[in-house]
Order: sequence, then C-alpha cells, then structure tokens
Amino acid sequence: MSGTAAFASTEAAAWTGRAPRPPRVLSIAGSDPSGGAGIQADIKAISAHGGYAMAAIAALTAQNTQGVQGVHVPPAAFLTRQLESLSADIAIDAVKIGMLANASVMDAVGEWLAKTRPPVVVLDPVMVATSGDALMDADAREALLRLLGLAHLATPNLAELAVLAGEPPAATWEAALRQGKALAAAHGTAVLVKGGHLEGNECPDALLGPDGSVEVFAGPRVDTANTHGTGCSLSSALATLQARTGSWPASVRRAKAWLTGALRTADSLALGHGHGPLNHFHELWGSQAPSAGAFTRSLWEDVAPQREAIFALDFIKDLASGTLDARHFAYYLAQDAQYLNAYSRVLSRASALAPTEDEQRFWADGAQNCLAVELSLHRDWLSRHPLDVAQGPVTKHYVDHLQAVAFAGSYAEVAAAVLPCYWLYAEVGRVLHADYLKAGHPEGGHPGDDGGTEAGAHPYGEWLETYADDAFAEATARAVAIVDAAAARGSEQERARMRAAFIHSAQYEVDFFDAPRRHA
Repeated sequence: MSGTAAFASTEAAAWTGRAPRPPRVLSIAGSDPSGGAGIQADIKAISAHGGYAMAAIAALTAQNTQGVQGVHVPPAAFLTRQLESLSADIAIDAVKIGMLANASVMDAVGEWLAKTRPPVVVLDPVMVATSGDALMDADAREALLRLLGLAHLATPNLAELAVLAGEPPAATWEAALRQGKALAAAHGTAVLVKGGHLEGNECPDALLGPDGSVEVFAGPRVDTANTHGTGCSLSSALATLQARTGSWPASVRRAKAWLTGALRTADSLALGHGHGPLNHFHELWGSQAPSAGAFTRSLWEDVAPQREAIFALDFIKDLASGTLDARHFAYYLAQDAQYLNAYSRVLSRASALAPTEDEQRFWADGAQNCLAVELSLHRDWLSRHPLDVAQGPVTKHYVDHLQAVAFAGSYAEVAAAVLPCYWLYAEVGRVLHADYLKAGHPEGGHPGDDGGTEAGAHPYGEWLETYADDAFAEATARAVAIVDAAAARGSEQERARMRAAFIHSAQYEVDFFDAPRRHA
C-alpha cells in the first residue's frame, strides 16, 4: 500500500462524501483491564467520534493505572483467525493498530492488511506505556518497520519515534521533526509527530507527509497526571475521523481538540492511584445547550490570537496605509477569486443542508454573491493589475478543509467552518475602513482610468469601502446568529466539532492574508 498515494487520495476524498452509516472501525491491540488504554480506550474513542467499534485482541495484559504487571500473547494464528473472521463478514472502513508484542504477531497483521487493503490504517507503535513499562519484545523493531509501509499514518510518541528512527530520543522539537520527516520519507507513510513529551507550556503536533509536507497544530499543555492511554485514544480518534472526513489535517485538528478536552476533564474521574485515564466521553457527559449568544462569543474569544495576528501582518498594515505593493494585492485577489469559486459551492452545500427555508435562502444568496459581485470586483482590479497565478498552497489547504467539512460534516459544522470568512473579513473591513476615514480619505476614492489613482485617493479605497458596507455587516450578523442557533440545537460533541472547524478556518484566514508576501 502506497502511503504517498493514500495521503493524497484521502485529501481528495472529501468530494465524494461518506455513507450515512457510522464508520466501522477495527482496533487491533492489547487489552487493558483498567479500561484506560488499549482495546478498551480504543472502543471509547471510536464511539466518542461516532464510529462503530470492533476489536481483535492481540495481547492480554495485567495492568492498572500504576503499571503493567504481566503480558500474555495468544498465538499469532489465533489473531489471524479473528481478523479473517471479521473481514469475511464486515466491510471495515478504518483500522487502528496498537500494541503488537512480537514479530510474529506483527507479520500476521501485515499479511492480513496486504490482503484486505483497508481504506484507512493508523499505526500507533506502542512500545512503552505511560508508566514507563516496556510492552514490546526488543527484536520486533524490524517487523514493525515493515508494517509501517502498510499504514497511512503512524502516531509514535517521541520515545517510539526514536526507536523507529534508530536514534536517541529527540530533545527538541526540531530534532523530533527531523526524525519524523526521515521516517515518513523512508516508509511512504504520513507521520504525526507529537510534542507531548517535550518540556514547556506548549504541546504542538505536526503532520508530516511522505512528500515532505509539514502542517503544525499548536496546542496548550494540560496540567494533569491522568494521561493513561493518551496515544491509544488519539490514534483511534484519528482513524474514525479520517473515515468520516477524508482529510488528515481536519482529522488531526478535531482529534486534538477532543483530546485536549478529555485531558482537561480527566481529573474528575478520580480513578486509581497512578496515571489515571482520560475522560473519553467528556463531550457527552457535559452536554448542555449554551445560552443565547454564548457559543459564538466563546468562538470569538477562542480566535483572539488569530485576530491579533491578522492586524500584525505587514500585508494588512500596508493595505491600510495604501503602501501595499500592487503585485501583492493582485496576488491576493487572484487567490481570493479561486477561493471564492470553491467557497460558493460550500455555501451551496450549507443551503442544501439548512433546516429552514430562510436559512436555505441566506446561504444560497451568499453563494450567488460570491460569484456575481465579489468575483466581478476582483476581475475589475485584476484587469488593471494582470497576474496569472496558479492556486497557491494556502488557498488549496483552506479549500480542502472547507470541502472536507462540507461533504462529511453536519450542517452546524459547515456553518461554523464558513463563519470566519464572514466574521473576520467583516472585522478587517470595519477596522481598516475606520482607519481609512480617520486618515482623511474621502468616500469614493477610486483608482483612475489609467490604473493609477486620483490625486489624494487611497489606492485601495474602493476595496475597503466594499467590504465595510452595511449589507456585508448584516450578512455577517445573520451568519453568527445561524451558527449560535445550530450550536444550541446540537450535542456537546457536535459543538466541539463546530469549534474545531471554526478555529481551523480562522487560522487559514490569517495564512491567507499573509500568503501574498510569502508566495507572490
């Protein structure tokens, strides 16, 4: 199985949509009788993300929150019987592989994978438990490396990454990325490098493609000792989400947001005397509809760093002052025109999913506006500053994210994903237009017919006026209200997915404004 091909094809799979049934996700791992890790944690994580969980047990352990006291490995032939029995009867959408104790067990799993070719395979190379206990025979490394070539994504912690790379554990984030890149390239699979074992208040993760691509996901470190089963749970969540979304970046972002919540609420379980388990069902158990306006207010607070980052960009500062290089503005508009073409289809999808005629009309009008009004404005500008450019990397990633949500997510998730394009755009337009007027520029300061500007006119005044008009502000307020109402109707789990989609889009808005200086 080519990891490179799978990495590319799953990104594109968002266009095809997914069957309405829950994804059928198989965990191949060891059993943890305390319920915090292994098969038991996998079943919880799969279920928490809307999947139907199945399990083939590769090992039995005697363990609790304080450590592993014993491991029993059934014959590899019996694991093969479990796997063949399942695949002979049930269509499997995703496979998560956890603890495989020896080379014969790994080879058995590899032979089954080679025959069945599941569409999603996530390999969590469990070698060391949170407690520090070794869970794998020392001679199994080579067999595990062979198994990597049959996976689409590997999720090692830093200690496991070092073993696979044949190097000492990385002491820095840069060293971890270097090891992950080498592993991804050598075995043709994507690798999720996790920064949880590094020092500091931040806990970044990075999705490394076999083609050398890198996407970093920032996140705070959660202060808790209850981290038993973190790797098992994350990898199972990723397998389930990938079967639903078809996008590794979207799956990582959602799973990371869920895992952060599971860690933040883990102490409430008060289980055991060592490293306790995560709170896998924190979204379900904490489900309660927010009060009117509370959800979107919290979203706005969540993206405070992104809002601050936008106004700190040189592109925005130069746009406000009128000193922005015309080539950079033309690149921005050329990318925006391509983005809006895809964005209009996402808004049409929101219209198709909307529960009321009023909301259907709102999103349909937004889709039409993208094509009829905004694109005509961009074509007018680009006729004065011609620039023929291909779709940039930021534009592609933003569009891929929106399409993944639009064709695999719920109506509420789609509404949340498109909201930053309204809300952050309106905020940028409001602030820049106010500064534009404060600086003494008159309304209607438009470029001259020769491509220059009238004396004293702001070269980008027409654009600033268009995006600060009352109609756009009203549309933004309506979109915010729709998202708030959808959040009130949904479950806590759906609200968590809405939040992840919104924050993801907000970060892409930052990157989109910054792209002209990086790629023009």
